[in-house]
Amino acid sequence: MSLTPIEELLADLGEPNTYPKELSWLSFNARVLQEAQDKEVPLIQRVRYLGIFSNNLDEFFRVRVAEVRRLISLSSGNQRQRTEKLLAGIQYRVLTLQHEFEAIYVKLLRELTRRGVYLINETQLQEAQLRFVEAFFHDKVLPELEPILLRDDQAIPHLTDESLYLAVDIETMSGPQYALLEVPTDRLGRFIEIPGRKRGKGRVFIVLDNIIRACLPQVFRGVFEIKSVSAYCFKFSRDAELEIDSSINDSLIAKMASGLKQRRRADAVRFVFDEEMPQRMLDYLRKRFGFGKYDSMIPGARYHNSKDFMGFPNAGPKYLEFKPLPTIPIEQLDGDGSIFSAIRERDVFLYYPYHAFDYIIDVLKTAALDPDVITIRICLYRVAENSRVVDALINANDNGKAVQVVVELAARFDEQANIAWAQRLTDAGIEVIFGIPGLKVHSKIFLIERRESQKLRYYSHIGTGNFNENSARLYTDFSLLTSDQTIGRDLAKVFDFLKYNYRRPEYEQLLVSPHSSRSGLMSMIDREIQHANGGYRATMILKCNNLVDQELSSKLYEASQAGVEIRLIIRGMCSLLPGVKGLSENIEAISIVDRYLEHSRVYVFHNRGRPDYYFGSADLMTRNIDYRVEVLCPVRDLDAQKMVQNILDQQWHDNVKARRINTHQDNQLLSSNKQTNKLHAQETIYRYLATGKLPRYPKSTMRQPSKRRRRG
Repeated sequence: MSLTPIEELLADLGEPNTYPKELSWLSFNARVLQEAQDKEVPLIQRVRYLGIFSNNLDEFFRVRVAEVRRLISLSSGNQRQRTEKLLAGIQYRVLTLQHEFEAIYVKLLRELTRRGVYLINETQLQEAQLRFVEAFFHDKVLPELEPILLRDDQAIPHLTDESLYLAVDIETMSGPQYALLEVPTDRLGRFIEIPGRKRGKGRVFIVLDNIIRACLPQVFRGVFEIKSVSAYCFKFSRDAELEIDSSINDSLIAKMASGLKQRRRADAVRFVFDEEMPQRMLDYLRKRFGFGKYDSMIPGARYHNSKDFMGFPNAGPKYLEFKPLPTIPIEQLDGDGSIFSAIRERDVFLYYPYHAFDYIIDVLKTAALDPDVITIRICLYRVAENSRVVDALINANDNGKAVQVVVELAARFDEQANIAWAQRLTDAGIEVIFGIPGLKVHSKIFLIERRESQKLRYYSHIGTGNFNENSARLYTDFSLLTSDQTIGRDLAKVFDFLKYNYRRPEYEQLLVSPHSSRSGLMSMIDREIQHANGGYRATMILKCNNLVDQELSSKLYEASQAGVEIRLIIRGMCSLLPGVKGLSENIEAISIVDRYLEHSRVYVFHNRGRPDYYFGSADLMTRNIDYRVEVLCPVRDLDAQKMVQNILDQQWHDNVKARRINTHQDNQLLSSNKQTNKLHAQETIYRYLATGKLPRYPKSTMRQPSKRRRRG
């Protein structure tokens, strides 16, 4: 049997126990594309999944493909050859996914039409619609257009990364002429509703680029005597890496702003174009843009920048979208008493978006007004555009609290927004810290210090997600509110380290990157290995976004070979190969892509029936363990442990959205049979949190007595 190109690549790379993380990421994005194909998903949401797929792919090229290209330029010999093969494998897989995308897109257009939603092109306009489009073009579009004529003796001006462009082929009386047009979607939107058809029902939309195509001769009227004119979409993806020179004596904000300017002019790593573009025009553009052998030239269908489908309007019945789910109240926090008294009475464990992020806002707003609160310290990584978190912090400062905010300027693609937030906080008089050179601050923590009975008491927050009220409606994340003073003292040490980073703190309960996360996780895996070797039940459940760290993967292989049963729930990249005889036969792995983005990180170790539960901001990636400031926190409250375990069990037994991660990473759905009830985890988890009722599935072994196994 002949090998597929991907199988040949894996054989050539010579890493038999590792799946390349870049190809694993593409397998994750293929799972997103599967959601666009799933007829059980509401139609408009399926269209939006196309946008999510496209947006993900844009970032993949800007970050991961750019990294591979840099590695090629820095390596030689066998390493260079392997990396070149990896880049070729990426190109092959991307083209395969692009063809699947286009086939799904055509099917979805037909389904939209059947439901009275029409997305038409400029050739399908009826007379009244054409008049509307021409008026819209002259009133709204033409004033926004700035055509660039391409001349051999003139450099092409800088083009914006990830913007949509039209390459215009003009046949004039004196010969061919090329021009470029940026499609102004940032100001006018991509989808324009136009009048319906005569005697027809439903609503009709046209994309902005087709409005320009319909009126294209008007753009160049009076400039050329035009015989014919046509336009073809294209866009760039540029290297998103920021180079910040630490030797320059300048403020970090100024360095970051300079780095962002460099990013806008960085090398293009991908050129996506309409495959109908004439070859002579494509050759001309390739030459003028200076594309080389390692640049990805991706032909596609007529339309690009499909990330815009993330905002596709629902012009039909409500059932074409996901039905909104009301958040589940937490009685402990809904009373009239002090929120600090409620937290002091017992820990509060939240799970977004099932619970409301408003509870976190309430804690910060209460702290801002409470006369007994002295200090508030918090780490901000990505916040909402109109952040109520920031508003609460400024209010706290105005009320005389000592507020300290750690702002991570290097949160990729949020750098400009974070610079603005840092400036606003600084202008408000708040102490702003920019973390530690070389260590990105990714922790999701805040610490409130309050005076109680002549003593100071800590109230802490540790979470898996950002302090962002928008993403908290879309991402599944855990948050802990606790008055555990040991955790409070540990968090105080974390904040002290962020300010005085020459100190190396010792922590009592928390695992903190880069200090103790690796050693702590390795120690708990080693403990399970020892228990397995001693004849005891040994199990682990690891749930995270990505598992690509080689040392941890090797340790998990060792644990599997010792007989430890390992369950992995990995949303994105997984370099580990599960289910390989003699290597990882005791490891099973699944991935869930669904309505909400699975974002929480939870690590559970059986420990002979006295399980340890850790959750926090760190994925199982080298960068998270060694090169970021991350916090993993133990879950001590028994009810919270039970809640976490029940959630993990439901996810593990999902047979509607779960895909098995195998050695091929071909995303096989874990379909149910006639004897098995369907279990759709995100739906059953909602019902469980709302009512306390669990679906039927085999019970977890985490809390069963740790009996000795029979030895042969």
